[in-house]
Amino acid sequence: MCGRYTFISPASAIEKRFDARFTEEMPPNFNAAPSQQLPVITNSAPGQIQLVQWGLVPGWVKDIKTALKPINARAETLAEKPSFRQLLQRKRCLVLADSFYEWQQVAPPAGAKGKKAKVPHRILLRDEQPFAFAGLWDEWADRETGEVLPTFTIITTEPNDLMARLHNRMPVILPHREAELAWLDDGVSADDHQRLLRPYATELMREYPVSTLVNSPAHNSPDVLAAAH
Repeated sequence: MCGRYTFISPASAIEKRFDARFTEEMPPNFNAAPSQQLPVITNSAPGQIQLVQWGLVPGWVKDIKTALKPINARAETLAEKPSFRQLLQRKRCLVLADSFYEWQQVAPPAGAKGKKAKVPHRILLRDEQPFAFAGLWDEWADRETGEVLPTFTIITTEPNDLMARLHNRMPVILPHREAELAWLDDGVSADDHQRLLRPYATELMREYPVSTLVNSPAHNSPDVLAAAH
């Protein structure tokens, strides 16, 4: 799964990289978490980088208080679930990031008692450049106030060899600019969109353990990036 990530690249570099402009200021986020407003490029506005809430609320939801708000969607079953299938066809997005975190379960030493420890790791590209997760988005409208809430979810897939050591899932990172443009393109078939949802190349990624500061979204500073000792 993907439950935490970073967005710390300079705005000017992001705008150049994705050929899009921010609609509002976005400060660096060292510990992006669900329910936060985070930078996304939607297929309906490919030239804009908008702040959208992480945790999908489909437009058909009646009671937002009891809605599940999934932060991830499995690539393998998108076409099987009505809510995701429609979004795969109509509402795709790029979720902008430059690294993400995953927690590895580590068994206690032989003979020791206690539960498995969860060790956080930071995963990034070897060249440390920003990238885009494949995502789905939707808009939920409050029937009483008319207020519209845009939200998104990040698509996950099977892990590559690097990620398999940490977790049994990984977020879909689109491998190059052409794939990003194809993901946003409404003229591309759903089958071709589905073919983009593959594990990223192991040799182009690296990871390292970080401190448990990252466990709390309240810790949002460069300190969470430091390698654990």
